[in-house]
Amino acid sequence: FYKLAAQDVTVFYDELDLAPFKVKVRRGGGAAGHNGIRSTIAHIGEDFRRVRIGIGHPGHKDRVTGHVLGNYAKAEMDPLAEMLGAVAAEARWLADGDDVRFMNDVAMRLQP
Repeated sequence: FYKLAAQDVTVFYDELDLAPFKVKVRRGGGAAGHNGIRSTIAHIGEDFRRVRIGIGHPGHKDRVTGHVLGNYAKAEMDPLAEMLGAVAAEARWLADGDDVRFMNDVAMRLQP
């Protein structure tokens, strides 16, 4: 549609295998069971940047769907807003292709 190369695309998505509110960046790789990433790979290939946003695992596989599709608890709203604010404030580094700087600056903003 937009005729972008895969390496020019950044996908932000929820990640069960990361602790809640943790952020990690990587480029390439498989879908690791994530349906949205599987669909993206099918359309543009694997060579795109992924910003993984941790939601944590609910503990048992039977609870995964409800966890992924459910709303955040009221007590999680402040840390969620803080994490999303840090990601938004440092997104310019992603646009510049500096994934390491993005990760470092997000981590600095989220330090207690």
